[in-house]
Amino acid sequence: MKVAITSTGNSLESKIDKRFGRCSFFVIYDTETKSVEFIPNPNKDAEEGAGPASVQLVATRKADKIVSGEFGLKIKPLLDSLKIQMIVLKEPERTVSDIIDYLNH
Repeated sequence: MKVAITSTGNSLESKIDKRFGRCSFFVIYDTETKSVEFIPNPNKDAEEGAGPASVQLVATRKADKIVSGEFGLKIKPLLDSLKIQMIVLKEPERTVSDIIDYLNH
C-alpha cells in the first residue's frame, strides 16, 4: 500500500504539514517495499485549485491513503471518487518518521 504524507520539508525528521493542497512536500511511503520518495509540491503557491491539482499528483503516484493536518472542502468528493482514504492528523508536532513508524505497526 502507498501512503502520501504531507510534509514541511524533505527529510524524515520534517514535521507533518497541516495543509494538504499547499504543503511543501508530499512523502510517498510504500508499506510493502518500505521505500520513501519526497516530491516537492508544485501547487503550493498556486493562486487557486491547489487542492484538486494536488489530488491528481498524489493519484498519479498510486497512493491509497493521504495523511495530512487538514483537507479543503473540495477534496473529499474527489478522493472518494478515486477511492483514496483521507487521514486527518491533528498533531502538528508529529514527524514523517513518526507517521511511518505508526504505519509499520
